[in-house]
Amino acid sequence: MLHKHDLPALLTGIMATLAGIGIARFAYTPLLPALIEQGWFTASQAAYLGAANLLGYFIGALTAHRLSEHFRPRWVLAGAFAAIGLSFLLCASPAPFAWFFIWRLVSGVAGAILMVVGPSMALAATVPERKASVGALVFSGIGLGALIAATVVPLLLEYPLAVTWLALGGVSLLAGGICDRGVTRLDKPAGLPSLREGGDTRQLGALVVIMVIAAYGLDAAGFVPHTVFWVDYLTREAELGHEAASLQWAMFGIGAVVGPLLAGLVAKRLGWHTGLALAFLAKALAVAIPLISLSLVSRSISSLVVGAMIPGIVALTSGRLAELVGPRAHKRLWGYATATFAAAQAASGYGMSALYATTGTYHPLFGIGSSMLAVGCLLLLFSRNIGATAESRPLA
Repeated sequence: MLHKHDLPALLTGIMATLAGIGIARFAYTPLLPALIEQGWFTASQAAYLGAANLLGYFIGALTAHRLSEHFRPRWVLAGAFAAIGLSFLLCASPAPFAWFFIWRLVSGVAGAILMVVGPSMALAATVPERKASVGALVFSGIGLGALIAATVVPLLLEYPLAVTWLALGGVSLLAGGICDRGVTRLDKPAGLPSLREGGDTRQLGALVVIMVIAAYGLDAAGFVPHTVFWVDYLTREAELGHEAASLQWAMFGIGAVVGPLLAGLVAKRLGWHTGLALAFLAKALAVAIPLISLSLVSRSISSLVVGAMIPGIVALTSGRLAELVGPRAHKRLWGYATATFAAAQAASGYGMSALYATTGTYHPLFGIGSSMLAVGCLLLLFSRNIGATAESRPLA
C-alpha cells in the first residue's frame, strides 16, 4: 500500500522513466509507419533512426553516473528533460536524415541519463521497508509513456505530422516540470551502510553480479523487435493496417503499466532472483508468439506480456542488484547494468535494422530475440548455483 511520503520519490522516478523511455523511445514506434508513408524517410532510414536512439542510450548510460557525481542531480535531470523536449520540437518539419539522426541520438543520451539518475534518486530517498514497492513502481513510467504513445499518437496522426512532434515535445517538458517538483521534495538519503550486511560484492560472488548484468544485456537485445519494429511489422508486413497495429501498441502500453506492479508482488512473494528468472521465461515465449500465430488473441498476448515484462524485468533486475550489493553500491552497479543494456540494445538495433534492410522482412527477428531471452533465463538459473550467499530471499 502506498503512503503519502512516497509521493516525491514516485513523482521523481515515474516522470524520469516516462520521458526517458516511454516518450523518448516508445512514442517513435507508432510514428514509424507514418514517417515512411508520408515520404519523410525510406523504410530503412526510419529503422536506422530508431536505432540511433539506442546508440544514444548507450552513450548516456556511460556518462550518467559521472554527470550526477560532478553536477547537482536536479540540474542533470532538468537538462535531460529539456534535451528530450527539443528532440521532438526541432523535428516537427521535414529535414535531412542527418538532422533527425542527431536528435534521435540526443533523445537516447538524455533518456539513459533519466533512467539511471531518476530511479536512483528515488530509491536513495526511500526508507528500506518501502523500497520493494517504490522501487518497482518508479518504472511504471515506462508503461505510462507507452500507453500515451499508443492512445494519443494515433489520434494525432490524423493531423499533420508536425502536430504529433510538437505534442510529444510538450508532454516531455511537462513531465520534466512534474519531476522537478518531486525532486525538490525528496527526503535526504538516510544514513545507510555502504553495503548490505554480508553484501560485499566479493563475498556474494562478483560472478553472480556479472551474470545478472549479462542476462540484462540479453534482455535488451531480445525485445528490440517489439519495441522498434512491432507496429510497422503489423501495419505493413502483416498487412493488418494502422488501426489493428495501434490497438496492439495500446495493449503493449497497458501491459507496461501493469508490469511493475506485478514485479513488486512477485519480488515480495518469491524473491528477486526467482521473479527475474520467471520474467525472462515469460518474455522469451511471448516474443516468439508471432512466429507461430498472428491471430488477434495471439498477437494480443504477445503485446501484453512483452509490454509487462519490459519494465517488470527492469524493476526486478534493479532490485536483484540492490539485494546483491546494497543500496549505496547500487547506483554504480545500476549504471554498469544500464550501460550493458544500452550497448546490447544498440548492437541489436543496428544489427536487426541491417538484417531487415537485407532481407526485407521482420519475421526472423522475433526468433532471434526469443533465443537471446532464453539464454538470459539460463544465465540467471545458473547464477543461483554460484554461491549460497548469493541466494535471493523473499522480502518480508
